[in-house]
Amino acid sequence: QVQLVESGGGLVQAGGSLRLSCAASGRAFSNYALGWFRQAPGEERELVAAISWIAIRTYYSESVKGRFTISRDNAKNTVYLQMNSLKPEDTAVYYCAAGRFIATIQNPAEYTNWGQGTQVTVSS
Repeated sequence: QVQLVESGGGLVQAGGSLRLSCAASGRAFSNYALGWFRQAPGEERELVAAISWIAIRTYYSESVKGRFTISRDNAKNTVYLQMNSLKPEDTAVYYCAAGRFIATIQNPAEYTNWGQGTQVTVSS
């Protein structure tokens, strides 16, 4: 099991950038695939980016492809989400999630550990 704590959210103008971080505690962080989800009010939780447990594969939703970049630093037990060219529709609570030895990183059901979320608000 890993415990996840997100940080880096905030208020930014459209076109701006933010970098989210998710620090993990627990054992064998490198065995976990990691994903960033988001949920806007009244909408379902959406997987926006994911990275495999040995960082060979990444996944991005169509809504963020080309603007967001996911990366991980196993030495620091941390996963990042660099968000550029932000739009008002990116406004949501962003959650970090982890799943051990996930075979299909774009499958939301595979993620079993969740952080508490961090708010991202993009003003127009």
